Amino acid sequence: MSFLRTALNDSLIIHPPGFYIIGFETLPFVSVYFIFLSIVYVVTVVFNSLVIYVISFNHCLHTPKFLAVINLAVIDIVLNTSTIPSMVKIFLVKDNFIPFNLCLLQMFFYYCFASLESFALAILAYDRLIAICFPLRQNSVNTLQSMSCVIGFTWSFSLGVTAFSTGILTQLSFCKSVRVFSYFCDYAPVFRLACNDYTMQWSAASFLSIMILGGPFVFIILSYVTILVTVFRMKSLDNRVKALATCAEHVILVAVFYVPLITIFTLGFFLRLTDPDQRVLSLSLASCLPPCINPIVYSLKTKEIKIRALALVRRNVIGTDQRKRKLRRDVKLTV
Repeated sequence: MSFLRTALNDSLIIHPPGFYIIGFETLPFVSVYFIFLSIVYVVTVVFNSLVIYVISFNHCLHTPKFLAVINLAVIDIVLNTSTIPSMVKIFLVKDNFIPFNLCLLQMFFYYCFASLESFALAILAYDRLIAICFPLRQNSVNTLQSMSCVIGFTWSFSLGVTAFSTGILTQLSFCKSVRVFSYFCDYAPVFRLACNDYTMQWSAASFLSIMILGGPFVFIILSYVTILVTVFRMKSLDNRVKALATCAEHVILVAVFYVPLITIFTLGFFLRLTDPDQRVLSLSLASCLPPCINPIVYSLKTKEIKIRALALVRRNVIGTDQRKRKLRRDVKLTV
């Protein structure tokens, strides 16, 4: 009789109307944190949009390097848009319910663009690798067409694996709790609520986390090992300093993105050593801050973008001053 009941439970798929996001219910000073997240989101959208605008409307910046930069800027905007507005909505409206299908959609966008963020940093490392280690072949190897193919492949791969991993969640039944202890519809906290076997979902999450985080990270490490070997073979000290200076900002981005996420996933997801409240707070910071920091530390500090961004700001300021002077003259003539 018990076997028959088990068989029936495994064959019956139960999907709830939705889930309740409860990750911040026990967090002290939560209002201050949500104000901070709102500022992070505004900075993310404004500065990454500036980067996209400057590169798009300056044909001299239509190079493989800046194609990779604009790819990162688009990913940053979508990544933070997938989580921060819904988090702020929970705080403002006091409504932490999210419908089932919308939960899966948010999960898909977050993990797809988090994966793309990881690949985008690896693409920037590839650009530096070609520029420093193969300077004479850079224009023939790292072309706009080849960079477009690399970026297109990472987008196709991320969309495909994220669609698969999100889709297999629909095979789970949720007949117990619908309270998700996270700051959004997080993959592991959701599948652990299932009342049937979730071995396949756990295996997919483990394998894809290692591949999507570990794969690009290992490639970046190997790239910089190769770059360092090449740099220290240079005879001129000035050339060494210039070559390493072009990599400094990228190394900061890599550290800001990978170190917290790898630590959190290792301790929390696999070893389960972190406190749930600490995991939610640290994971939200680790995923929301890099898209805000990237344009400030890397993109807008790039010489070519910085010059054109400042010129754009000056042009707007001068245009505003001219309009004000014209308005004053018109007022005087009227009087």
